[in-house]
Amino acid sequence: MTAGAVDQDDTTTASDAQVAAGRLRWWRELLYVAVFYAVYSSVRNLFGSQGTGEDVDASVAFEHARQIIDIQRAMGLYFEDELQRWYLDLPAMGLIRVWNIFYGTAHFVVTAGALVWLYRSDKARYPRWRNTLLVTTAVAIVGFASYSLMPPRLLDDPGKYGACRIYAPEAAFAAEPGDKSVEGCDRYGFVDTLAVHGGWISFDDEKAAGLTNQYAAMPSMHIGWSVWSALVLVPMMRRRWTRALAWSYPFLTLFTIIVTANHYWIDAVGGLVALGFGALVARWLTARFQARHARDDLPITTA
Repeated sequence: MTAGAVDQDDTTTASDAQVAAGRLRWWRELLYVAVFYAVYSSVRNLFGSQGTGEDVDASVAFEHARQIIDIQRAMGLYFEDELQRWYLDLPAMGLIRVWNIFYGTAHFVVTAGALVWLYRSDKARYPRWRNTLLVTTAVAIVGFASYSLMPPRLLDDPGKYGACRIYAPEAAFAAEPGDKSVEGCDRYGFVDTLAVHGGWISFDDEKAAGLTNQYAAMPSMHIGWSVWSALVLVPMMRRRWTRALAWSYPFLTLFTIIVTANHYWIDAVGGLVALGFGALVARWLTARFQARHARDDLPITTA
């Protein structure tokens, strides 16, 4: 989809959109987003890795991971382990800590920045793209709840969230707390770069582990939100290099989620599917709301 196509598509109901834009209030939008994100976080964290003490059942998430790997192997496209090994063998390990920080921060900062900029600069487009973001994220919740998926970084992890306790329990339980490289826990060859090399925050931290669902990998909202951000930002940019930078953001995100072993590439496909469904539903919902408000605002005339 080109920037021109996005502009044309978004102006098909410009009059109705202008009516809806006049009803927007920043404090109300902030409240909507805050409440939705709180609900999203709480519902997401009800499933997957959320357990008490050692009572985390990683078996389902691990079985789903094996299914994903089998699918990718059948397609001849299981390459994440080789890509990560190649990258970490680069000088200075490819500055992997930079990508760890990028993974933990850009996902939120860019998405929030795009939403605020859209609200301030193009209120006519804002309702539809805000709704797209909300519906996409709601679809992701369904995915997290119905298909808990262990990310690559946990496949060789001997900790309570890792798969090594399933396929090599003796090696895993003999490991010291915090160990990431344990003989016998090396079946898949992935490195948890965030835990080993540092970055924004480590999921090994008890507080972080208690606030996140470590098996919320399918679909990838890093991809869903990054593509959403590009679609929102590009039509508002006038310089070619800034548009190119916006389009590069989803590709950088895809590289990051794979090289840090936080996702399989097929999770990214799931993120695109969620975004596509969210965009279709949001377009329909927004058109209905805008048309209704436009009818309500029509002046009453007499013959």
